[in-house]
Amino acid sequence: MSVIQVYSEIGPLKQVLLKRPGAEVENMTPESMNQLLFDDIPYLKSIQKEHDAFAQLLQAEGVEVLYLEELVAQAITTSEQQQDFLDLFLQESGIAKGYLYEGLKEYLVSFNTTEMLQKLMAGVRQEEVGLTLAGASLSEMLKIQESPFYLAPLPSLYFPRDILACIGTGISIHPMSFEARKRESLFVSYLYEHHPLFADKKTPLWFDRDLPGSLEGGDILVLSAEVVAVGISQRTKPQAIELLAQRLFAQGDFTKVLAIKIPPQRAMMHLDTVFTMVDVDKFTIHPEILSTSGHLDIYVLEPQGENLKITREEDLRKVLKEALKLAELTLIPTGGGDRIAAAREQWNDGSNTLALAPGKVVTYDRNHVSNKQLREAGVQVLEIASGELSRGRGGPRCMSQPFWRERL
Repeated sequence: MSVIQVYSEIGPLKQVLLKRPGAEVENMTPESMNQLLFDDIPYLKSIQKEHDAFAQLLQAEGVEVLYLEELVAQAITTSEQQQDFLDLFLQESGIAKGYLYEGLKEYLVSFNTTEMLQKLMAGVRQEEVGLTLAGASLSEMLKIQESPFYLAPLPSLYFPRDILACIGTGISIHPMSFEARKRESLFVSYLYEHHPLFADKKTPLWFDRDLPGSLEGGDILVLSAEVVAVGISQRTKPQAIELLAQRLFAQGDFTKVLAIKIPPQRAMMHLDTVFTMVDVDKFTIHPEILSTSGHLDIYVLEPQGENLKITREEDLRKVLKEALKLAELTLIPTGGGDRIAAAREQWNDGSNTLALAPGKVVTYDRNHVSNKQLREAGVQVLEIASGELSRGRGGPRCMSQPFWRERL
């Protein structure tokens, strides 16, 4: 029996994966923010308080909360596994075997597994390790002078939605688009290979991090037990979508993938930053993804023998109604459709909702116009504080990866 069950975006949520922000968010400087994909530096004490409140809200609603950092620690049970994981992580960090490699490894194995993982996530500063340049090669000397870190921090880890996706009874582990995030999915890969949750190997692996093309979970929405939507975005490429579709179709549950093209912009980095499902017939949408005539590029992928049948469409309403067998549906615009409010609240993830059940969602409190629109559409809205969480450009959906939803 699989430990994963996600056949919709809105089925009652029972188990979810989070990553509590750690020292990695404060191991940024103004000079490194852009490279690390941030626009500002969160205040650690406050962002942890907000994230804890988010977790407590979920638990109060009957959701079991799992933490990425704890699960990965549980997957590393021997010194051999600790050594193995370190080898993988250092290699993926671009550190060739030699003086620096051995020095870092010696430093990191001095910690217990939990502390080691926290160090890898937070980043390792040069002054922590105490290596001298005396034994370094020329390339190592140059690398040491490039940054105050031997290992750069991973501040985007509190958005675990992107590094994996749970689809049906399987998972998809992702080759991330930007260098700053590529190492993040290594934690999930090791979890899948070694944690007791996945020991029986009955959980299908739809996509793996060594496959071609970039793919990120914020672009993947499970709309029903038969239909998956995937954004063609700044971070997810068509080649990866086609491969994912072929693998899903081969398994048999899913019969349609909607590839939805969105503008390749920072403010619209994933499909779930502009479009989420909040009820069986209700969706949030950022108006700016539509053309002046109200259309956008949609490619409907369906199985055709061993190949794919691809049909281009432009009418989102029509495609959704046909795919989900709906007589009618409601699109709830970010910021109420007001040009200024929509742009402001889109920047703060006004469209990024996490459904706890049909018609019941978690949102950021700062997006008051969008939240009012949701309530007027009959959706129950649970707000969380977002003064620091929103600085990472990701909302409640981005911060969570459901492992189990009840089937509708």
